[in-house]
Amino acid sequence: MREYKETCKGSKDGFPIVGLEHLIPEEINLKMWDEEKENTFTKMFRKGQVLFGRRRAYLKKAAVAPFDGICSGDITVIEAIHDKILPELLPFIIQNDSLFNFAVGNSAGSLSPRVKWENLKNYEFNLPDLAEQKRLAELLWAANDAKEAYKRLLTLTDDLVKSQFIEMFGLPIDNVKCFKKGTIREVVSEVKYGTSKPATIGGKYPYLRMNNITYEGQLDLTDLKFIDIPDKEIEKCVVRKGDVLFNRTNSKELVGKTCVFNIDTPMVIAGYIIRVKVNEKVIPEYLSTFLNLKYSKNILFEMCKAAIGQANINAQELQDIEIIIPPMSLQLKFLDLLHQTDKSKLSEHVTYNSLGDMLVNLNLFRR
Repeated sequence: MREYKETCKGSKDGFPIVGLEHLIPEEINLKMWDEEKENTFTKMFRKGQVLFGRRRAYLKKAAVAPFDGICSGDITVIEAIHDKILPELLPFIIQNDSLFNFAVGNSAGSLSPRVKWENLKNYEFNLPDLAEQKRLAELLWAANDAKEAYKRLLTLTDDLVKSQFIEMFGLPIDNVKCFKKGTIREVVSEVKYGTSKPATIGGKYPYLRMNNITYEGQLDLTDLKFIDIPDKEIEKCVVRKGDVLFNRTNSKELVGKTCVFNIDTPMVIAGYIIRVKVNEKVIPEYLSTFLNLKYSKNILFEMCKAAIGQANINAQELQDIEIIIPPMSLQLKFLDLLHQTDKSKLSEHVTYNSLGDMLVNLNLFRR
């Protein structure tokens, strides 16, 4: 594989624009881009090439381009050398933990580390002959397509819950149900940041970071670190069942990810997560679902849109957000709906995760 270099020297009209924010971590399909947006980008890419996020490689951003377009300088455009690597297989060679680990180890810069192609090109991996590559590519794309289908099913289930939420409670902007309105400050009893201490090998407590909260509002424990915290400090940063976790620091698109901590094992949260304890006015699931609505995500995005790099929503700003405070009986009715959909999602998640494991096991290019 090699870096593809082409500069747009003429009009940019008609070319989709891809920034680093459009690449979804660990997602091989490009699903977001801008059209007709003013920008200073000049780097061209062509359909079928791979867009690799060279800044903060630990985010694992790399996707195949479904069209010709223009991208950010923080994206390295990579193409297959046709007599050596099948273009259909290249995305799986790059969207690979082994390559990302290599990229992280060869990145330079403290606040915003970047990896240069001069270093990335030295990555070594096992590569079968072209016939075996063709077989692997077919298997990998079939598994990826199946995984995408289940992901769409999970998204539809989440969308159903959110639409039901709006139907039951309305939104603060119009309050069509005429329920009591207030701010998040009125429905919480405690809001605290996590710890700034680093993870430790063999630590006593599981350590939740921002990647452990999904964009959809789920707790994801697939990549869990551990940490040691002195007993006298543990209550400041421990989370227990029923706490709401709010990701206060992330990219502008991801800041504000929220979930309910719904397991029995106490864990410790990192400093870029806020621990929220609700009072008697709302249930945790109500607050979490509200913050994960597109309506709320747009509010959070507007609050931090001027940020460069990592965005931040502090505890005071979070508590200033307007919210409807509906009757508890209606909230409990919504909770019943959540429990019903969670049962169906459980089997969907099992299949989705098994397909993800299949992709990892098939993608054996690490050396």
